[in-house]
Amino acid sequence: MKRLINTPSFLVTCALASLGFNATGIAQDAPKQPKPNVLLIVGDDMGYADVGFHGCKDIPTPHLDALAASGIRCTNGYVSGPYCSPTRAALMTGRYQQRFGHEFNPGPNPPENGEVGLPLSESTLADRLQAAGYRTALVGKWHLGNTQDRRPPKRGFQEFFGFLGGAHSYFEAQGILRGNSPVKELDYTTDAFGREACEFIQRNAKQPWFLTLAFNAVHTPLHATEERLNKFSSIEDPKRRKYAAMMSAMDDAIGKVVAKLKETGQENNTLIGFISDNGGPTMQGVSVNGSNNAPLRGSKRTTLEGGIRVPFIVAWPGKLTPGVYNEPVIQLDLHATALATCGIQPQPEWKLEGVDLMPYLKGEKKAAPHDALYWRFGPQMAIRKGDWKLVRYDKSADGEASEGEARARVTQAKLYNLRSEEHTSELQSRQYLVCRLLLEKK
Repeated sequence: MKRLINTPSFLVTCALASLGFNATGIAQDAPKQPKPNVLLIVGDDMGYADVGFHGCKDIPTPHLDALAASGIRCTNGYVSGPYCSPTRAALMTGRYQQRFGHEFNPGPNPPENGEVGLPLSESTLADRLQAAGYRTALVGKWHLGNTQDRRPPKRGFQEFFGFLGGAHSYFEAQGILRGNSPVKELDYTTDAFGREACEFIQRNAKQPWFLTLAFNAVHTPLHATEERLNKFSSIEDPKRRKYAAMMSAMDDAIGKVVAKLKETGQENNTLIGFISDNGGPTMQGVSVNGSNNAPLRGSKRTTLEGGIRVPFIVAWPGKLTPGVYNEPVIQLDLHATALATCGIQPQPEWKLEGVDLMPYLKGEKKAAPHDALYWRFGPQMAIRKGDWKLVRYDKSADGEASEGEARARVTQAKLYNLRSEEHTSELQSRQYLVCRLLLEKK
């Protein structure tokens, strides 16, 4: 019988292959690992209590709950401002927004000729990732400038589908753009944004990409589809009922996006971050949407916990062991984490203020990522150091009339222990700790 394999030469070939050589004895390069993708998902004006993983009972959020269960739920996750645009400016730049004069909203629809929005002096995460060979896209709300030079296509995003201002109808196509071209048809923004995100993920399955998926849900106006409203007929409060339907729509869209990652084999190669841009608007003087920030005190537009502490998830299947992380983190860290994950060395001129969270979330670093976190919103302010928080906040959060000059509408500085006082009781006679918060030098 004729031998099919020359045993000695076959064994030699196998041995060479196992050592990284080809049949000629020339060393072969190891197969390159694909660059990881980055997906940042931003909800709008969400209540802290309005997700299942924070105990919500009347609004099911199975897809967000699954994302939290698959990753790290950050129980002390913050954003750097209590309003939409400043938070987004800090996320995009990796710096506290006050550093470049973006402390407040530019307004829901800034004028076309106004020099308003993210300053051109600042580069964005999209700029940095595009320069590293990533395909970049923004789907949803921008709110960082309307003029041509401040729109997403000029700020690092090669693809854009969404709107430029701070709020938009969920049903009307007017104001929705693809790139710089108006869109003529629209069903429902939340559904459309989820669909666009899925298509981007599908199209770019063979190359590294960065996608910011910024829903306008659950920001006002309170617009919901009849089908989803009918799901929540048991909720008597009409505002809460619409809010629930809008939350459900966003949860459905996120579920479809994660399913698309799995379908295209990209789930284990995609870093996902999820936040709300600020807390739910629950007090007088803001556009109340039916949200609930319990057990936190305060609202959007305040530096109390309810204004700046948000649902915060970091997920990366196969790279991060699911769990809970309790040290304070902030959305600036998502910028730094994305850069580190993609192998991009921060440049000194970027002046980043976030921290790469990966070593902390993996348990490789035991200390807290930040010595302290800081907030300023006009005369309101806050500093958190460990469990202590020093804060001046809008008196509207206490039910007082929001009248007079801005400084007169703000409390005196108050000091709280967030762990023992549950965000409710003022602590007195702690001047020594105030001094440490403000003056301690490392």
